[in-house]
Amino acid sequence: MENLVVIDLGSNSVRMTISEIDDAGNYKTVNQVKRYVRLSENMGDEQLLQPVAIERTLAALTDFKTIYDQLDHKQIKAVATAAVRQASNQKQFLKQVKDQLDLTFTVISGANEARYDYLGVVNTLPIVNGLLVDTGGASSELILVQNRQMKQVVSIPLGSVTLSQAYLESDRIQADSLFAAMTFVNNVLNDVWWLREAANLPVIGLGGANRTLAKINRRKKNFLNFEDVHGYKLTATDVYATLTQLLGLDLAGRKKVPGLSKDRADIIIGGLIPVALLMRLLDSQQITFSNAGLRDGILFDRINEIKSHPE
Repeated sequence: MENLVVIDLGSNSVRMTISEIDDAGNYKTVNQVKRYVRLSENMGDEQLLQPVAIERTLAALTDFKTIYDQLDHKQIKAVATAAVRQASNQKQFLKQVKDQLDLTFTVISGANEARYDYLGVVNTLPIVNGLLVDTGGASSELILVQNRQMKQVVSIPLGSVTLSQAYLESDRIQADSLFAAMTFVNNVLNDVWWLREAANLPVIGLGGANRTLAKINRRKKNFLNFEDVHGYKLTATDVYATLTQLLGLDLAGRKKVPGLSKDRADIIIGGLIPVALLMRLLDSQQITFSNAGLRDGILFDRINEIKSHPE
């Protein structure tokens, strides 16, 4: 029996999943923890991780350590994505984490992040053809799936934190700011040459912003377990209506929206612009949401290793 600890350090949050895996590769998820650390906050043109954000992150990782230190037969897989990937002080930050917590992070590429997303989705949802969209805090990964195979992949610089900080007011969004943000997103999407192959295909949404879109709509429709969004579907009309609703509110109003975490209220519009414009660009009429993504992909990767190399 192995306890697999997967830590995913993103630009907005850090998450930990602990799964028990037996010798046959059967697994059970026994713990999931999330902390909002906003690591990419105020990185600026110099792409510097800021001391306050680093301290928040170290505090969260310290909390995680108190949990996984109690485990026997543990295997720790800690990965860092866009914020650390882009950081000019990446080495100093990783050394600080190693020195203080004896925790080693692997900084994964956007393509590798996308591959884990793909593994997480295809192993948990009956997706045949579609476009996976993982909107994070500082980047988004797009994965074209055809006949359940990963055909194209790209990581693009569109994230809920970075878009919001570069273009949008944290309180009430102004029309000129919104137009500037949408123009930037459109230009980035237009540079992805293979996107035309995804025309009319369903979109599969991953990442905190996209899952929040599902939670808002599940709360609106009075689902008892509104956070259980895995496999939940929305029409394009619902997506556009929700974004329109949020744009009509100031920050205080967004914080009161059922299903929307107060910690995400200042960046949710920046987080939803990419998926809304993508669905419009592709004329996609439906989005399916996935709770499974990067951490699950790492889990399935490990299970495949165990099955291919039995003790």
